[in-house]
Amino acid sequence: MWLGKTFTTPSLVQKLFPRATWHIRTKTPTIFLTFDDGPEPEVTPWVLDILKQHEAKATFFCIGKNVEKHSDVFKRILDEGHSIGNHTYDHLNGWRSNNEAFLYNIKKSETLLNCKLFRPPYGKLTYSQYKKLREEYQIVMWDVLSRDFDSEISKEKCFEKILKYTSDGSIVVFHDSLKAKEKLLYLLPKVLEYFSKHGFNFERIEAKN
Repeated sequence: MWLGKTFTTPSLVQKLFPRATWHIRTKTPTIFLTFDDGPEPEVTPWVLDILKQHEAKATFFCIGKNVEKHSDVFKRILDEGHSIGNHTYDHLNGWRSNNEAFLYNIKKSETLLNCKLFRPPYGKLTYSQYKKLREEYQIVMWDVLSRDFDSEISKEKCFEKILKYTSDGSIVVFHDSLKAKEKLLYLLPKVLEYFSKHGFNFERIEAKN
């Protein structure tokens, strides 16, 4: 991961891509939960069930090939009122791809998703890719990373750090993937319960006009 073992994004990194969305100003206490790498039939339906229990909305950054494989799960995300975003067609790493290949991969996914929110896999984006993409997409990054994918960090530590860094307007990253499943099963209900009790709402990210 390009941010090492951090749970929150340093302000210096955010300044490198100033027109990306890192945090959202709100009028009421609101948190923006996001889920990367789905849809995954063994994980995403459970996520949707938990969100529904808490009357929470979220944003799912989907991989194009997973949308093709699991169109029924993708349809449910939309039917239940959540937002979607483009996460490339097959989780392409921007740092390891030339611009032409990277942009083609995003466009291939776009034909399936038809949306204008974009998040680069691993958060890895070159500046030239950023300049090109911002002309057409709203690039959504984050200020809190759950690290639900990291086998070297305990689920309890992840929860502790999420509580420490999450505040009004935070964009929090989870993963509806098999790799993250074990920690996600622990973290998501606890995060929803804790912040609901403290007066927060959970909303989807809307693309800017």
